[in-house]
Amino acid sequence: MHPRFHTVYSELPAALQSALRPYLDTPDFPAMFQADQVAAIKQHCGLDDDALAFALLPLAATYSLATISHFHVGAVARGVSGNLYLGANMEFGGAPLQQTVHAEQSVITHAWLRGETGLVSITVNYTPCGHCRQFMNELNSGTDLQILQPGRAAATLGDYLPYAFGPQDLEINERLMSPIDHGFQLTLDDELAKAALAAANRSHAPYSNAHSGVALEAEDGTLYAGRYAENAAFNPSLPPLQAALVLMNLSGGDCQKIRRALLVEAQSAILTQWDATQATLAALGCQNVSRITF
Repeated sequence: MHPRFHTVYSELPAALQSALRPYLDTPDFPAMFQADQVAAIKQHCGLDDDALAFALLPLAATYSLATISHFHVGAVARGVSGNLYLGANMEFGGAPLQQTVHAEQSVITHAWLRGETGLVSITVNYTPCGHCRQFMNELNSGTDLQILQPGRAAATLGDYLPYAFGPQDLEINERLMSPIDHGFQLTLDDELAKAALAAANRSHAPYSNAHSGVALEAEDGTLYAGRYAENAAFNPSLPPLQAALVLMNLSGGDCQKIRRALLVEAQSAILTQWDATQATLAALGCQNVSRITF
């Protein structure tokens, strides 16, 4: 079991400890539970979906990288598949605050990168800020998404974000998390570049068409790829680098041990991720950054 879990694990009810232990003890625990695992855990503990999500919040919060605020937020998302995904806020010392990732963004991106095609609910230990409410409104679940918090009645995103502005106001039919393949092609030999291109092909950028993907190579050679997630309100958009960092962090990687990184994006796009990608990676100690365009 990873040391990050030790304290919070010891505080869980005994039945939940025994149910979770086989999964947490695996060296490559992916910060998620597949639907059959969720069913087994619920049966062992007698918990329903919502109660289990609340019980997992402390585990999710252990992934928080809050080097600036020291405010640790965890989130648990339930997919239409029945899978449960963990997420947490991430901050990067030396980089502008705009480069941070909120827990809700983290858990949504995590589910998306794992292949989830829609979310039923998001459970979070603090109330979602306006930035996150707007980010969630880009999802294909729309304002029907369930938001769960300790000590509050379940509510929909529509309750948290009345009179919402979203893709429909810009006559955009594409929604975040709906499966898509843009079909961009490049002749590539490098596996890192192939991973970044594959990410760009599944990115969500219906407003700018500035599709992009980033792939990171850790010191141990593991690759992590992230996709751009654009938002109708623009500012809550999540860059592809942050998506890759989310996956790296939740997969047990160290975001300050990146050997090299590569951005793939459209050459003629109206905006570029290049400068922000370089700057944030420099703050994380990675100078080996390159860019390929299609």
